[in-house]
Amino acid sequence: MPSRLLILLVAAAMLLQTGVGYADAIDGDWCSTDGMRMSIRGEKITIPSGKQIEGNYNRHAFDYVVPAGENGSGDVVRIILRSEYLALSRQGPLEAPLREWHRCKETIS
Repeated sequence: MPSRLLILLVAAAMLLQTGVGYADAIDGDWCSTDGMRMSIRGEKITIPSGKQIEGNYNRHAFDYVVPAGENGSGDVVRIILRSEYLALSRQGPLEAPLREWHRCKETIS
């Protein structure tokens, strides 16, 4: 009987661990708190300047190299999904400030 209880506790702990974590995916339209917009669709991203480029897609993260002619050209921008509605990005070194992004509210045309 004690081994059944142990198995049940281990199974419950595993279920609780998998329930905590990331939102569904980083794909979608994102608006920064300072008025910038970006859109991620798989490996394609429309960066705040409006230019569409490709980057490294992971379901909960994305990174790309800022293209030539853009501010910070050559820097790596790393974006990580923190919740269904919040992502954080950093351009350049690890000491660089974080930018906060929220899912854009849908607009009616």
